[in-house]
This record gives sequence, structure tokens and C-alpha cells, in this order.
Amino acid sequence: MPKRILQGVVVSDKQNKTVVVKVERRFTHPLFKKTVRRTKNYHAHDEAQTFKVGDEVTIEETAPISRLKRWRVVEAADKA
Repeated sequence: MPKRILQGVVVSDKQNKTVVVKVERRFTHPLFKKTVRRTKNYHAHDEAQTFKVGDEVTIEETAPISRLKRWRVVEAADKA
């Protein structure tokens, strides 16, 4: 099964080797036909502790690392 890859913004780097990434998804509401924004926070593993709050990053699904961590930071996301 392929690993999911998501893009988001780091909102917390206070934990050891862990960052919290906010991922936003947009979809059209089925009844009102209006674009809706939903956000979700993911705990991601950051071994080198290189990413800080505000950085745009790409995260990849991985095997469970701890109770909350199921994602790993791959790289800083391109701004383009």
C-alpha cells in the first residue's frame, strides 16, 4: 500500500524529536456547494529537530513510532 504524503505548517516544536503539523484540506460542501476548509493536526517525527514553528513541511505516513506519532517529516515543502 502506498504511503500517504501531506503538506502542512509546523504549529509546535516544543516536544523532543516531534513536531505538530497543521494540514488543511478544502472540499465543496455537498448541500450548500460552498468551499469549506477543514484542518487537522498530525504529530510527526523530526529526528534532527531542524524544523521550527511556521515552516512548511511535507510529511509521510509511516509505521507507529509512539502513541500519537504515525507520520515522519520528509522535507521542507516548496513554496512554489
